[in-house]
Amino acid sequence: MTSSIFLQAGAEGGGWGTLLLFGGMFIIMYFFMIRPTMQRQKKEKLFQDEVKVGDQVVTTSGIHGRIGQLSDDHFILETGAGKIKMERTAISKELTTARYKTIEK
Repeated sequence: MTSSIFLQAGAEGGGWGTLLLFGGMFIIMYFFMIRPTMQRQKKEKLFQDEVKVGDQVVTTSGIHGRIGQLSDDHFILETGAGKIKMERTAISKELTTARYKTIEK
């Protein structure tokens, strides 16, 4: 008797509501979490591909310097202490004077 009551209660909810709920949650996660991360990674990759010799940069580890040489997967960073060979993906920001021009009054 009690098993038939539990079976009847379980069949009431239906599967479409649950499916729509999970589908909606996935769409919300895509637009608020996955898509912005992918766009940020694309911009970062494009920035790392566009740097050139002589640019002042900061690496992900916080080292400031000027790019001395570039190759496909690494670069030579010239700092005050010497030269460091690093992966190209370690470039975090560009600090050239053209990017940070001040407006003269």
